[in-house]
Amino acid sequence: MPVPAPSPALAAPPAPDAARRAFERLAGQRRALAAERDRKAGRLDELKAYLAVAPQVEAALEQLGDEMFGKLAAVIESHLTLALQEVLGQPIRLRVEQDFKRGGATLKLHVERDGRKEDIMRGTGGSVANILSVGLRLFALSRLDPATHRRFLVLDEQDCWLAPDLVPRLVKIIRDAGRGLGFQVVMISHHPPASFERYADRIYRFTPGPDGVQVEPHDPPPRVRDREWKDEV
Repeated sequence: MPVPAPSPALAAPPAPDAARRAFERLAGQRRALAAERDRKAGRLDELKAYLAVAPQVEAALEQLGDEMFGKLAAVIESHLTLALQEVLGQPIRLRVEQDFKRGGATLKLHVERDGRKEDIMRGTGGSVANILSVGLRLFALSRLDPATHRRFLVLDEQDCWLAPDLVPRLVKIIRDAGRGLGFQVVMISHHPPASFERYADRIYRFTPGPDGVQVEPHDPPPRVRDREWKDEV
């Protein structure tokens, strides 16, 4: 008959102090995990509440964007349409289409002539783009904080696509807008100085030569200088 093996000796129980420390450590971990669980549960509830109202918030933002940019579009349309008609002398209108998607707003521009849509980059040989570029720059800069942005604008050959007889009209628009908005505007052009005599405060001619560029002030004739500013081109 086989003899059963003796039972292994039972391990001695831990000392009371060690058991107490282990228990306190595990209890602290339990409390920390419970606090983390509660924090994440609260955050989950916040996210669920946000997702529940997200469609209404997006709709409200779109409505607000439509109202705000609708007013902006109307201002741009009216002012720049007037500028286009005054400079070009043509029955064209600027149209601004607004869109608001995914938190961003966009404005798309085109011109209409007799109800027909035209690309602003091709309208009247590029002169439409010349005029609109000036107006949009002045409009954008006028929205900046004057405390950190000086109201100073340099226009480099902004009349490049305009017929010579239309240049004075553009200069008048720039002069009037600059004065109304408090801007100092420097305009660089290859057109003759006579195109600027009626409406520019100062005219300088830059002439390249063997000794460098010569800068000379251009003084308009007295009959031009003495004209009143209210005269039209």
